[in-house]
Formats: sequence, structure tokens, C-alpha cells
Amino acid sequence: MTTAAMHIARTGLDAQNERMRVISNNLANVNTTGFKRDRAAFETLAYQTVTANGAPSTSETKYATGTNLGTGVRIQGTARIDTQGSLQTTGNSLDLALDGNGYFQIQLPGGQLGYTRAGNFTRSPEGLMVTSEGYQVQPGITIPEGTTQITVGVDGTVSAQVQGQTAPTEVGQLQVATFQNPAGLQPMGSNFLIETAASGAANLGTAGVEGRGNIRQGMLEGSNVNVVEELVDMIETQRAYEVNSKMISATDQMLQYANQNL
Repeated sequence: MTTAAMHIARTGLDAQNERMRVISNNLANVNTTGFKRDRAAFETLAYQTVTANGAPSTSETKYATGTNLGTGVRIQGTARIDTQGSLQTTGNSLDLALDGNGYFQIQLPGGQLGYTRAGNFTRSPEGLMVTSEGYQVQPGITIPEGTTQITVGVDGTVSAQVQGQTAPTEVGQLQVATFQNPAGLQPMGSNFLIETAASGAANLGTAGVEGRGNIRQGMLEGSNVNVVEELVDMIETQRAYEVNSKMISATDQMLQYANQNL
């Protein structure tokens, strides 16, 4: 007796285990600023054709349907769901949220550019606008010494009110990066994504223009993970895993019966 059914069930166990890992990561990042949930996509493995569709069944007739036996399933890939997260008011002047499409551009170590939705920025000892890790926001913005108030417009214009001056001084303008295929960006951890051949090159421009989101000062974008949906998916995955496990047990019992009685 063939063990093909056992092999197919094993591919189901592997696929459901990987899906559970995706769900686990989503739930772990439910409070991560700017996090976008992932979804696992499945695809069938190659089919074995025993009888081709339309093959002759007799000299005068053909099979209306053939016999095609599947060999299992695998994870095709994971897709990032880029829906907007809720905006949470913090009151911090260097907390920025994107309301709409796009990413902030960050200078990573080694000169590589990273992109993020997490706008929890701060000021370095040199006065530069940086991430919590100390990576500089691009284009570089220096906040003058003696600044008492920082204002960031919805278009990314950054102004500083310096002590002793009557009018605020414009110190730079943040730009927003968009991509032809944002799902093709490669996650790197620490809330950063990097450009790939699949994503296409970054298209930098002014916030609120050509489909880019507006910048909201004093706010942070929350994760778009819905805990209830993830729990439902987790239960569904667990049940699918159990069914595939039972399939292996059932196939093993069938093989035992064949060996003992046939």
C-alpha cells in the first residue's frame, strides 16, 4: 500500500505550522508602532495525472474528467496587509504618523536606506532628527540649539521656534516614499523595510501629494492587527493541523491492517 496519503498529510502539517508562525508574529506585534499584519498564502503542489482529461476511454468515447491526484500543499508566500492602523495621540512633537500611503526614509548603518511607518522620532545630541536607535531621518533635519517648540506641517515642513526669536524658522521638509509594489519590500526587523527588485525604486515626494499620506504631528500609527481575527485564524489553523495529524494516524492504521491481513 502506498504511503502517498501520509506524505500529503505531512505537507499539510508543515503548511499549517508555518501559518501558525505568521499568526503568532502578528499577535506578538499587536502593540508595535506602525506594524502591518502578514497573511500566509497557500498553493497546491504538483499533480500526478493518472488519466488525462479527454483521453479515449473506448474507441468511440472519451473521459469527461480525468484522474488527477494532488501531492499536497505548501506556503506560497506571506503578504503584508498595508491597511491603515489607528492614530494614537501622544502629544510628543517628534511623534509623527502617516495618515495614508507611504513611508518615512531612514539612513541605516552602512549607508543603506530603510523605510518605516513608525514615526516615534527623537532628537540626537547633535540636534539631528533620528529614530530611537539613532538612525538619521532622511532628508537630514537639524534642530537648532535653543529650540523651544517644533512644528511639523501635514506636508512635512519642519519649523523650529528658537528662544529669543519672534518668528519660527523653517529647518527642513520631510519627504514620503512610495513604491509601485509596496508588498515587495523586504522586512528587516526593528520596524524597517528595504527596497527590492520586486518593490521597485522609491518615489520620494511631498506628503499629501500624488497619493501620499499626510503627516500628523503628535500622533503615532498603531498596529493594524485585529486580535479577534487573529484568534479565529489561530483556532482554524489548529483544527486543520489536528485533521492532518489524524490523517497520518488513519493511514498508519490502514497500512498496519494491510500488513497483518493481506
